[in-house]
Amino acid sequence: MYRYHCLNPIAAVGLELFSDEYQKVEELKDADAALVRSAAMHELELPEGLMAVARAGAGVNNIPLDKCAEKGIVVFNTPGANANGVKELVFAGMLYASRDLVGGIEWCLENQNDDNIAKTAEKQKKNFAGTEISGKKIGVIGLGAIGVLVANAATHMGMEVYGYDPYISVSAAWNLSRSVKHVTNVEDIYRECDFITVHVPLLDSTRKMINAEAIAMMKPTAVVLNFARDLLVDEEAMVDALAKDKIKKYVSDFPNTTTVGAKGCIVTPHLGASTAESEDNCAIMAVREIRDFLENGNIVHSVNFPDCNMGACTTAGRVGILHKNESNILSGFTAIFGEAGINIDGMANKSKGDYAYALFDIDASVGDEVLKKLEACNGVLRVRKVK
Repeated sequence: MYRYHCLNPIAAVGLELFSDEYQKVEELKDADAALVRSAAMHELELPEGLMAVARAGAGVNNIPLDKCAEKGIVVFNTPGANANGVKELVFAGMLYASRDLVGGIEWCLENQNDDNIAKTAEKQKKNFAGTEISGKKIGVIGLGAIGVLVANAATHMGMEVYGYDPYISVSAAWNLSRSVKHVTNVEDIYRECDFITVHVPLLDSTRKMINAEAIAMMKPTAVVLNFARDLLVDEEAMVDALAKDKIKKYVSDFPNTTTVGAKGCIVTPHLGASTAESEDNCAIMAVREIRDFLENGNIVHSVNFPDCNMGACTTAGRVGILHKNESNILSGFTAIFGEAGINIDGMANKSKGDYAYALFDIDASVGDEVLKKLEACNGVLRVRKVK
C-alpha cells in the first residue's frame, strides 16, 4: 500500500487515478509521496519515508529542490499541462494593454447612475481608444510549452512573431510555426518588438534578465508581459521607466507592492493556470508521474533528478538507486549484484548536474543484505526495491 498526502487541494479527476493500492493520509510525515500546488515547503520537515513530491504546475520555487535531492526525494512538475490556460491569459493581457479596457470598465462603473450613460459614453469613448495587435511585432522569449503556443497563436492573430530560445528542444522546434522568425540575439527583440512576452524558468542566469539596460533598448510604445515569474523582471526599473514614459505598459500576473497601482502596470492575481482545465490537466499528470515512479521506478519530468524510463518491469526484480553524480560509482553497484550471484538483465543510468539515477532490472528478487550494501556505497542517497 502506497500513501500520499495533498499539501493543497488537488483536482479530483487526478486523485481518482490512484488505484486501490493507494491511501490518502492527513499528515505529511506518513506519506510516501506528496502533491503540492502553491504551498511553501522550504520550512517543512521532510520525513524519511517521503520518496516523491509532484508539483501540479510548472514552477517549483516553493519546493527546496536541493534539500529534497540530498534526502533522495524526487521532485516532479507538470510542464505543459497548464500551457493553454497561460497562453490565453497572455493574449488577454495584450488586449488589455492595447485597448484601455480597464479604464473603460472603470468609467462605466463610476457612471452607472447616469441615466444618459449611453449618450455620455459616445462622447467619452475616445479617451479609451487604443490600437490593434494585428500587424504588430511580438517577441517571445523562451520557446517551451507555453512560449510555442503563444508564438503560434500570435501568427494566427496577424502578428509578426520573433522567437528567442538558445536551448529550444527538438519537440518544441517541430511544433513551432514556420512563420515564427528565429532570432539569436535577445537584444533584437528588445529593440524591434511592440510586445515582449517572457516564458523562461527562473534561474540564476535569468533572474531580472529584463533589467534597466534591456528596458532602455525598448520602444516607448512597447508592452512587456510577464506570466512566467515576477523575478524575471527588475520591477523597480520597470516602474521607474513607466513613470518616465519610456515604456508603455507592464502586464504581470504576480501582484506585489512594487507594481500594484503603479503607473502603466496591469496586474492580475496569479491567474495564469487558474482554469478548471489547467487544474485538471496538472493533477492528472502529477498523479501519473507519482504512480510511474512508485510502481515502476521510472522518472519522467523531474526537476532535481534526471529522467530515466525503463517501462514496466518484466523481470524478477527491479532496484532504483538515487546517487551523487560521481565517477566509478556504477561499478560498485554492479559488483555488489555480482557478488550476490544476481544477474543484471537490463540497466539505465542517467545524470543531471550533481545527481544521478541508476535503474537495474535483475533476474532475482533482491534481499535486504544486498540493499544494505548498496546503501553503504559512497555517494548513495537512497536505494529502493521497486520489485
